[in-house]
Amino acid sequence: MARDLLASGAVVRAFDPRPDRPPPPGALPCRDEADASTGADVVLSVNSAHDSLAALHSGVAGLLPGAVWADLNTASPRLKRELAASAAEAGRSFCDVALMSPVPGKGIRTPMLVSGPGAEAFAARMRPYGTPVEVVPGPAGAAAERKLLRSVFFKGMAAAVTEALAAARAAGLEPWMRNHLRAELEATGADAVDRMERGSVVHARRRADEMAAAGELLDDLGVPALVCRASEQWLRILQHGAG
Repeated sequence: MARDLLASGAVVRAFDPRPDRPPPPGALPCRDEADASTGADVVLSVNSAHDSLAALHSGVAGLLPGAVWADLNTASPRLKRELAASAAEAGRSFCDVALMSPVPGKGIRTPMLVSGPGAEAFAARMRPYGTPVEVVPGPAGAAAERKLLRSVFFKGMAAAVTEALAAARAAGLEPWMRNHLRAELEATGADAVDRMERGSVVHARRRADEMAAAGELLDDLGVPALVCRASEQWLRILQHGAG
C-alpha cells in the first residue's frame, strides 16, 4: 500500500516496530506511531487486531484535528467501537475499514468497506489514489460486521475444502476429489444459496446422519474431522428447530 501511494504522488510517513521491515524507498521513516501520524491527513493502521488499540493510543497524539485514523485490521465490531470511542475521547476522527479481498497484487486498490464518523472523509481522500471505497451507513464496526459475516462463508468453505482434500489424500483419492470440487464450484448457479439453505432444513436429519458417517470415515483415515463434526452439529440444531 505504501509503495502504491508513493507511486501516486502521496507523501508517506511509515513506522513498523519490527526493525527487519524497513519502509519502502521514498517513504519517510518514523520512530514511532505518533511520529508517523504527525501532519498526516489519513493514518492507515495496518498491524493486527491485537495491537490496534495500543497503536491508536500511541499514534493519536500526533494526529491533527481533521485528520482520520483508519483502522484496517480485521477485528470484531466490538473492538472497532472501542477504538472509535478512544479516538473520540482524544477529539480525533476514526473510521473502521474492512479489506474485502487479499491485499497482495492489489495494494491500495484493494476493495474496502468503511464506516464510522470518519468514513466519508477517508473515502474522499483515498479515492483519488484509485482505492475502491464503499461507505457503509452506521457507526464504526458496521464495515467489520459485513466482512466477518462474509468470512463465515468463505473461511468456512475453505476449511471444508481443505478437510475434504486431506481426507481424499489419505484415502488415495485426491485427484478425483480435487476435480470433483472444481466441477461443483464451476457449476454453482444463482439459486445455490437458497437451495443449500432450504435443503439443509428439509433434509436435516438425513444429512446429519450422513455427516456423522463422514466423521467416522475421517476418524478411520486419521484425519481430524472438525468440519464434519461441526456440520453434523449444525444440522442437528436445524433438525430439532424444524420440529
